[in-house]
Order: sequence, then structure tokens, then C-alpha cells
Amino acid sequence: MEKQATSNETEPLTSKKAVSDCSEGEDCKENRLVRNPKSALRLVEDGNKVHPSQGDKGEGAQISNGYSGVQSSVPCNGMGEVEDAQGTAPAATTTTTTTTSTTCGAEGQQQLMELEDRETWSKKIDFLLSVIGYAVDLGNVWRFPYICYQNGGGAFLIPYIIMAIFGGIPLFYMELALGQYHRNGCISIWRKICPIFKGIGFAICIIDLYVASYYNTIMAWAFYYLVSSFTAELPWTSCTNTWNTGNCTNYFSKDNVTWSPHSISPAEEFYTRQVLQVHRSDGLDDLGGISWQLTLCLLFIFTIVYFSIWKGVKTSGKVVWVTATFPYIILLILLVRGATLPGAWRGVLYYLKPEWQKLLATEVWVDAAAQIFFSLGPGFGVLLAYASYNKFHNNCYQDALVTSTVNCLTSFVSGFVIFTVLGYMAEMRNEDVSEVAKDTGPSLLFITYAEAIANMPASTFFAIIFFLMLLTLGLDSTFAGLEGVITGVLDEFPHVWSKRRELFVLGLIIICFLGSLATLTFGGAYVVKLFEEYATGPAVLTVVFLEAVAVAWFYGITQFCNDVKEMLGFAPGWYWRVCWVAISPIFLLFVTCSFLSNPPELRLFDYNYPYWTTVLGYCIGTSSIICIPIYMVYRLIVTPGTLKERILKSITPETATEIPFGDIRMNAV
Repeated sequence: MEKQATSNETEPLTSKKAVSDCSEGEDCKENRLVRNPKSALRLVEDGNKVHPSQGDKGEGAQISNGYSGVQSSVPCNGMGEVEDAQGTAPAATTTTTTTTSTTCGAEGQQQLMELEDRETWSKKIDFLLSVIGYAVDLGNVWRFPYICYQNGGGAFLIPYIIMAIFGGIPLFYMELALGQYHRNGCISIWRKICPIFKGIGFAICIIDLYVASYYNTIMAWAFYYLVSSFTAELPWTSCTNTWNTGNCTNYFSKDNVTWSPHSISPAEEFYTRQVLQVHRSDGLDDLGGISWQLTLCLLFIFTIVYFSIWKGVKTSGKVVWVTATFPYIILLILLVRGATLPGAWRGVLYYLKPEWQKLLATEVWVDAAAQIFFSLGPGFGVLLAYASYNKFHNNCYQDALVTSTVNCLTSFVSGFVIFTVLGYMAEMRNEDVSEVAKDTGPSLLFITYAEAIANMPASTFFAIIFFLMLLTLGLDSTFAGLEGVITGVLDEFPHVWSKRRELFVLGLIIICFLGSLATLTFGGAYVVKLFEEYATGPAVLTVVFLEAVAVAWFYGITQFCNDVKEMLGFAPGWYWRVCWVAISPIFLLFVTCSFLSNPPELRLFDYNYPYWTTVLGYCIGTSSIICIPIYMVYRLIVTPGTLKERILKSITPETATEIPFGDIRMNAV
């Protein structure tokens, strides 16, 4: 039985409404987009014809996935029946195919909207600066120097470089290639790789929201310091303020001061009693009230973030010209200043003096793997999102090498910036550098380094530029993390949000702000520490492990390398293949198991975290990755067929992706 086409049938994909004319200029030439939609040639199979599975594709099928993210499909009449080119629908037939090219209802609308030209970076340098700004963050300044001297100084560079070569950089390259080829965010991209793993995308979005809820609070602390720096005398240089206690000891004063075990520096009291006000909280079970000063600071931070990303990468790509380059100027100034301080050589010696025996300790290798992984930042959906806005033939291989190298070198140079000042502090206190360098994490910046700056000539100037540097380091990382969520959701639900980006970003910012309220309390620093250790660490490691397995073992390393060859003109060599198939997953499994077998014993200031906080931490971490098995079960339930057929359908790419090929749009079939 045949039905006549109705007047409200879905527009054919070759119609003028479905395919946008590309603008004159570089984009058309570089992407080889169709100028005249009417002349587009569609390689459309019959609606009931089987799509070969991903594993059936050989070299002859290299023109496959990668451009606009829309399946080549025959239009439907809105009733689930496929129509032919003359507007009639063939009789329904029953098939046992894994996937068909029928696209109806909301899915058809989604894929039609995806056909529209995707936004791209205005310039290649915008993309590079955005990726560098994302990878180079506050952790490069405070975490790497501490991890380095704690794990053998110069000797630590050996496991660090090895882990970067065989673990971090291959994963970094893999995510850039996936995002650029499939041109989708972290959720919808799995339709084109391995649908049963789509829960990974939802897990990534939850992790990014957790990060946004505490990471921006650290920037609010930095902004508080920045505002407080606009005075002739920095407020953390004396013990005569209302927040100081009797234990406050200023050993930089001209008077002879004896430093006792109970002595507290004015910088530490400013940080703990004025900025954080942790003395007004008894711990996680009694966080106390909300600090209105920090609330205003965080509101200002989120306002900057909103107006930087609300329009997309064309606006954020311009903002990073400041936020990604300014820190390097300041690091250079601080490095030169630190090198001229008395005692600077002591800090450098302590930083780089190798302790070769520590290379035999397993924890040193675990720390090296964790540091390079969290520094480069795969697994947060950011690299997928940023790369998805690239030109199709952009050399993402070169980008991966350049940005990861810049990131690692930045971490190394930051160590000199920090330890020249620590050497100066040790010289002034007449103590060993090891005694001065006890502070870790944010305390290293907000107590130790802030105190050193306060006692330099032109202290106000150096304080202002230092805390401005911290702000810019954090801002572009926040831009990136939220863009990972935004791109993921907009690509998954384009029929809802594609024309309402500004509204969606506003709602997302409000959610992040409300989620940050617990970190703005008097005990908020304890919450930040808990989230930093548990909400992201094991969860992200698990996500990237499953991502690597899905791409290399389910999608297929051969198919993935063919995809890369389509974009770049050359296929990845055996080194990259071995890393993606075996070494990188083992690298991730190694770090994850080490973390789970030895959970960190949390302590902040004088507060020891009770045991129940460890359980709470694991619950927070699990709340994101639980999306993965839940979606797998859901997928198997809603997929028709026997169990074997359900599994086969769930691991077979369900959506083909168009790539530009001259004046023809060709599909994965």
C-alpha cells in the first residue's frame, strides 16, 4: 500500500532550506563546501538497504565520517515511513538490519539542523590559544613544582617525560582528532563511534559542572586578593589588623623576631581568617554562613565568563588573546625578579637536585602519570568541543604536539618562578627550603608566594600582576570547561537549543553559581579540597579509560587511523597505534587502581577530614560515572531484537557523517 506525500513532509536534504550556501572566501575554499545546494549529489541508498557495519569498511570506504554530522537519509513523511524522490512512500517492509537510513521525527529534525554550516574558529591561532589556555591553568603554577620537588627534583622529570610521551600526548591527540573529524560534542559524538558508550558524554558534563562549582571559587579568592592589593601597604604584611591573633609573627619586620612553633605569618592569617574565615567553621559538618565578600567576587567572575562565551568560539577565541598570553608575560617578569632575589639559588637547587633512588618508588610514577594527565586535560570534553570547530583538514597532529609541549614547558618554567621565591623566603627566615615549602596547593600561592611578594620592593605592583595572572590562568580554563558542556548539549539537542545559545549559557552559569554556594561558606575551603580530590580525579580517569577502549577496540583502531588519514593526508604510525590500543589504556588503569587502592588522607590547615568524608567523596565521584552503566542498560532495553542483535546494534555506529569532497557531500555507508 502506498501513501501520497503530504504537504508538510520533511524537506529533502538537497533542498535549499536543508543545505546552507557557504559564504564567499576562505571557508568555502578550505572546507570545499557545496556552493549550489541544487547541484549537490547525494549518495543515498534505498531506505531498507543495510548499512555495512564499521568493521566492514575497508580502504575503499575511506570517504566516510567527518563533516557536518548528518546522516544521509531519505526524507520521511513524519509517520515513520520512507518516501521516495517523487513523494511516495514504498510499502513498509520488515528488515533485520543493524541500521537503516530512515530518519524521522525529532531525530530527522536534529540531523537536518546539523546540516547547517557549523561555526568555526575565526583564525587558527584562536584555536591554539584556547587549547593552550585550557591546558595551562592554576595547577601548572602550584601543583607541578610541589610534585616535582616532593618526588626527587630533577629525577622526577624522567617519569614525567615518559608518561607524557606514552600516555598524555597520545590521549590528547586522540581527542583532538575525534572532535575535528566527527564535529560533535561529547554526547552526540558517540552515535558515530559506539552508541552504547554515550553515557560517557553525560558523565563528562556532570564532571565539568563539579569542576565549575569549586574551580571558580579559587578564582574568587584570587580576585579578593587582587582588590585588596590596591593599597600602599598590602594588608597581609602586618599583625595590626582586626583579624590578627596573638600568634601573628612578622619576621620581615625590622625588630628582632623569634620564630616559634606557634608562630603564624600575617599572610597566613589574612588567608585563613580574613579571606576564607575558616575559624568560623568547625569542618564539613558545620560549614557556617556564606561570605558575602566572596559571593560578590564569584558573581563578578561568572559575569566575565558569561559575556566571554555566550556567543560561541568566535567571541571566546578573541578573549583568549588576553587570557592565554598575559600569564606568560607575567611569568617572565616574575622569573626575572625572582632570579635577582637573595637566596634564589637555594630554591632552584632544591627544585632540581635529583634524588635518583626515588625513581624506584611506585608513587613517583603514579604522581608523574597523574600530573601529566590532569595537566593536558583529556576527558573533560573540552578538546572534543574545541576541535569540532576546526576546519576539516586542519593539522590537529601538529596542534597536539605544539600545545602539549608548550604546556609541559610552562609547568617546568613555573617551578623556577615559585622556587626562586621560596629560596628567598628560606634566606630571610634562616631556614631550609624544605621548611618553607610545606604549603601545597592554593596555600602555596595565597600564603607563601603572597608573603614573599609583600616583602619585595614595589610589592603592590607585583601583587597586582601576580593575582591578575592567576585570574587569567583560571578564566580560560573555565571558558573551556563550560564550552565542553555547552557544545555537548547543543549538539545533542539542536532542535531545542541551537537558536537559544545565550539563554542556555545563562541558565548554565546560574546553575554553576548556585552549585558553588557551599564553597562560599566559612568552611568552603574544606568543600573545595574534597571536590578537588574526589569529584574529578578517579571519575575522569575512568571516563578516559573507557573512551580509549571504545575508540581503539570497538570503533576500531584501523577505522580511526583511516579517519585521521582523511583529514591529514597521512595515517598515524605504529607508535600511535600501539599507544592507543594498549599503552594509554594501561597507563590510565595504572593510575586509577593506584588512586583507589590508596585514597588520599585529606587534611587542610588543622582540620583532619573524618572517615565519612571519604565515603562522601567516593559517592560524589561515582555520581558522574554511574551514567555510563545506566545508559548501557537503557540502550539494551530500548533496542529491539534478541540480546545478540541488541548488543550488535548498540556497538555499531548508528549515524553516518558527511565530509566535504569537492562539490559533493559524501556519506559513511
